[in-house]
Amino acid sequence: MGKEQRHEAGDEVSAALNDINKKTGRNMPQAVATAVFLIALIVACLLLRIDLYIWLIAVFLVLALRELHVSFATVHLYIPLVVLWLCCAGTLLSVYYVPNHVLAAGVGITISAVAVAIAANVRHNVGKRLAGAIEGKLAAAQNVEKSSVSSAANSKTGESSIDNVSVSVFLVLYILVLASCIILPETFNGHPVAHAIMVVFLPALSDTGGLFFGAFLGKHKLSPRISPKKSVEGLCGSILFAMAGAFVIFAITYPDLWSTRWWVPILTGVMVGVIGTFGDLCASMLKRDMGLKDMGHLLKGHGGVIDRVDSILLCAPFFTVLLWVTGM
Repeated sequence: MGKEQRHEAGDEVSAALNDINKKTGRNMPQAVATAVFLIALIVACLLLRIDLYIWLIAVFLVLALRELHVSFATVHLYIPLVVLWLCCAGTLLSVYYVPNHVLAAGVGITISAVAVAIAANVRHNVGKRLAGAIEGKLAAAQNVEKSSVSSAANSKTGESSIDNVSVSVFLVLYILVLASCIILPETFNGHPVAHAIMVVFLPALSDTGGLFFGAFLGKHKLSPRISPKKSVEGLCGSILFAMAGAFVIFAITYPDLWSTRWWVPILTGVMVGVIGTFGDLCASMLKRDMGLKDMGHLLKGHGGVIDRVDSILLCAPFFTVLLWVTGM
């Protein structure tokens, strides 16, 4: 009898877990384990040396560029990956280490755009490694047939230098401009740890609020064509979670500014919730146009690196402006 009860209890837990996975659209045990690891890694870097955090950001974005290289290649768009890697790492590290941080960002982005545009004109050959990655990416997409996988992996038809240059320069603007705004808050006003937590963890907290509110309360679809799982209730959850996190950070870091800056956590919560959701929708639209479920698979339960950082990238410029204008 005891074994039967344990077996029934195990079945109930499995059924409940499967139901949660279905509602959230993720493997939640994997997602939670990955999130805990990432939080521990980022916090450890922040507590040891801010430099380690800067290098970690650069490494994450280098990995994201590799994922984007494969994803765009599935639709015959080829980016100069090595040049983008060098430009990304060089620009982001220069933004932090060069005394004139804004000038370093401007010069690095300009040089990167020119270098990438020139490199993107070179004709690309789809090697075995890239072809295998394309095949695996397309095979994982739910709406792509096996026959199209083979043709997409091997065919070179449709490649255009103009298209390659356009998407490569777009990535310079998308990755380098926005990522520079992740680095810039670490260089002013003397609160690098608090700034890093705001820029990285508030969008992640907002995503968590949207996930749970949308999964358990979501009834009104926000944009069913682009992202069927996004809901108005999820957006409200994103705003509330981000606002709560902002109030906690504000209370710990700026206790003497309550009388004059009480509105900042409220504005931050609304800003992160709305912009983060918009960033997720943009990423979903891009993936839908390419027929992909995720941009990558490096982060178990979260998809790829770019799937995890899209809302962080979109929110970063607004954090930079807000923190600089308010003197926080």
